[in-house]
Amino acid sequence: MKLLVTGGAGYIGSVVGAQLVAAGHEVVVLDNLLTSHEDGVPDGARFVRASIDDAADVLDGSFDAVLHFAARSLVGQSVAEPELYWWNNVVGTLRLLDAMRAAGVRRLVFSSTAATYGQPAVSPITEDTPAMPINPYGQSKLAVDHALAGAAGAYGLAAVSLRYFNVGGALGRHGERHDPETHLIPNVLMVPAGRRAAVDVFGTDYPTPDGTAVRDYLHVEDLGRAHLLALDWTGADDAAGQHRIYNLGSGTGYSVREVVEAVRRVTGHPVPTTDRQRRAGDPPVLVASAERIAADLGWRPRHGLEQIVEDAWTFLQR
Repeated sequence: MKLLVTGGAGYIGSVVGAQLVAAGHEVVVLDNLLTSHEDGVPDGARFVRASIDDAADVLDGSFDAVLHFAARSLVGQSVAEPELYWWNNVVGTLRLLDAMRAAGVRRLVFSSTAATYGQPAVSPITEDTPAMPINPYGQSKLAVDHALAGAAGAYGLAAVSLRYFNVGGALGRHGERHDPETHLIPNVLMVPAGRRAAVDVFGTDYPTPDGTAVRDYLHVEDLGRAHLLALDWTGADDAAGQHRIYNLGSGTGYSVREVVEAVRRVTGHPVPTTDRQRRAGDPPVLVASAERIAADLGWRPRHGLEQIVEDAWTFLQR
């Protein structure tokens, strides 16, 4: 198939793009490099430096599907500058949908987020959990999910939204390079890498086994596999006119202290920690149930925390 991958020079988009190329697909990466890196474009893919606003200049009837990763994704920034998230994540996606409709492209896989659920009181979170996002980032992603549902019903789009929390690990030369870095695993790895002295642990009195917050972590390779399975489903005979939402998660999660211990084991380095007060709004546990995608598409994660940390550490040392 000929595929457009928006945001394909970023962390997750580059991994999925590499997996698509490896599967024999023709891949065109569309990325403005605002928060990504040109050397992240997968080998064998064609690169177009442009934003999703310019998708109409790239898409034509030769494309079979779109995988959409182009988005702003910093929660704090979304609170401080919400207009960036409405313009890029929502308006940009609407323009992408217009371009797809004009080109006759009717298959889409959307990289969504479990931030659409906000702070649910249930765990694990299922797709039936009410979506109540608490920041403009999650709100913008949920707005796109609604837009996809409408487009599916009106224009026969076959679409899948994949919602997930924390992603880690690497696939070859494709790994995590954010600035600023807000994710736990790369921040912990910066201690044995000599880039910081200690790791802050925000909250040690949660009602969890070790008192620290529990979160879901997925290996980026597992995440990418889910996108390829979702892409396959959009080509099914009965997929046109449907918008499906799937959670991706481990079903159990790992605590902050478990992540730190995994880094100590993998790197062989001591990782000092500094206990801090809880951050406002941080729930004790955020874990996603992936039973629906397991039943429908046969997806389950293959890699645990140790492998996530090992691959992230190998990438960081490169």
